[in-house]
Amino acid sequence: MDNQTISSFQTFVMQNNFITEEDCKIFEPHLKIKNVKAKENILMEGAICKELMYIVKGSFRTFYLNEGKEINTTFFFENDFVFEYDSFLQNTSSKYFVQCMEDAEVITFSQEVLLANYNKSKNWERFGRIMAEACYKKMNDRMESFLFLNGEQRYKLLVKNEPHILDRVPLYQIASYLGLERESLSRLRKKTASQ
Repeated sequence: MDNQTISSFQTFVMQNNFITEEDCKIFEPHLKIKNVKAKENILMEGAICKELMYIVKGSFRTFYLNEGKEINTTFFFENDFVFEYDSFLQNTSSKYFVQCMEDAEVITFSQEVLLANYNKSKNWERFGRIMAEACYKKMNDRMESFLFLNGEQRYKLLVKNEPHILDRVPLYQIASYLGLERESLSRLRKKTASQ
């Protein structure tokens, strides 16, 4: 096992100062390193999400199909955990696809390992709660952006809060994420750049 890769995961989780080296040792035997190729689907619609992945390098997206058209819902990058939340927690069929966008290196562990470690360490249980709250906030913010903002406002919010997406994700994928046509997004970008 690549110690440097595992070390990057431990460094990230230990930024939460309640996670100790001892907590990390509980997890370490169960961690697996995987390489994922660009355009590879790590989860298909209808399948059950059995693994949680920590991204060491690369990027992923979550999308669903609407009359054959791909609609992006989330992008994930380095130091994100990528998984389909409802399917993972409830052991139910996913309504979404999860696809690798750039060649990636990830660390994976299963739902069983996560739940077992919750029982072994209150610190991991706390970490899981914090992660769940962050996931809920992200989903809620996205839902409210569609309820209360127009396309231009959603684009400006993206530029302000997640500018890295503009550097890493193709324009047509961003347009889908914002609920816009590609041409509308191109016009918005020109308009914003000239202001």
